[in-house]
Amino acid sequence: MIQTDALVIGAGPVGLFQVFQLGLLDIKAHVVDSLPHPGGQCAELYADKPIYDIPGTPRTTGRELVASLLQQIKPFGASFHLCQEVSTLAQQDDGRFLVETSRTSFLAKTIFIAAGVGSFQPKRLKIAGLDSFEGSQLFHHADESARFAGKNVLVVGGDEAAVDSAIRLAGPGPQQSKSVTLLHRRDVLQASAEVLAHFGALRESGAASFQVGQVTDITTEDGKLTAARITDVDGNTTALPVDCMLVLLGLSPRLGPLSQWGLAMERKQLQVDTEKFSTSIPGIFAVGDINTYPGKKKLILCGFHECTLAAYAAAEIIFPGQKIPFQYTTTSPKLHKLLGVELPRAD
Repeated sequence: MIQTDALVIGAGPVGLFQVFQLGLLDIKAHVVDSLPHPGGQCAELYADKPIYDIPGTPRTTGRELVASLLQQIKPFGASFHLCQEVSTLAQQDDGRFLVETSRTSFLAKTIFIAAGVGSFQPKRLKIAGLDSFEGSQLFHHADESARFAGKNVLVVGGDEAAVDSAIRLAGPGPQQSKSVTLLHRRDVLQASAEVLAHFGALRESGAASFQVGQVTDITTEDGKLTAARITDVDGNTTALPVDCMLVLLGLSPRLGPLSQWGLAMERKQLQVDTEKFSTSIPGIFAVGDINTYPGKKKLILCGFHECTLAAYAAAEIIFPGQKIPFQYTTTSPKLHKLLGVELPRAD
């Protein structure tokens, strides 16, 4: 069991910034997320789309913002527990919270729910027997493409993530697949002109192929997936030999067990005050899109503000009886020490 002062549930931009605000107050955090990488919705749904409303940053992308936040929190040494979804949360007699996932148990003094609109679950193909190959021949995240070197790969999807994955798998390079087929139910792909042009060039060279249709069945042999049966728009079915399938049909948010934790909710969002961003249970805070209050705006920058007030409120619980000093990062001894920066000397 891991004992910690703070447990952050959700590794999206707001969850990551919560780690930073806690770190400034000398509070180390553990972070749990259901995805295999930090970034949440920002990384999954608009990794390469422009974001214009981050203060002091005229333009960034979801991917770049997540990278910047990870760099920003690096000095505070947060521990990440990825591919894990919180299943139960219960308050103990001493006021701490016992939190469990399928792999890990935590005993935390404070909880920060930064789960956005819920934990993201990949949309799946409803093919009998296919899910049994999850993690061995069936994958749902683009960053798992390193597993496909030298193999016959079927990429299912039609958005930019799917097209970009097909491009990356087609190589060239040490991770290049033996063959790459992109399958979409329509002949229109949703990606930028640049990405589509790149994929078109790969098709012309024979490095990648594109089919219109849907997977309607699979073929197995000796406990292994050997082929996907594809039905086209005219109802014709053919078998495509495959070693691996990368299914990128998007993500669906799921509130999950959170709704059973006894927290006051309104329309599937957690009710909080605007002084501490505390939920109806003291010690449990909610920041970002998962919370609601009068005047709530679902913006990343608003979530950043909420993290600041929640961190100071949590410090009062973690360090009872101590005065929590307010500090600017320009004069923060702790932050400067962690960054190896000398404090400016007074003249």
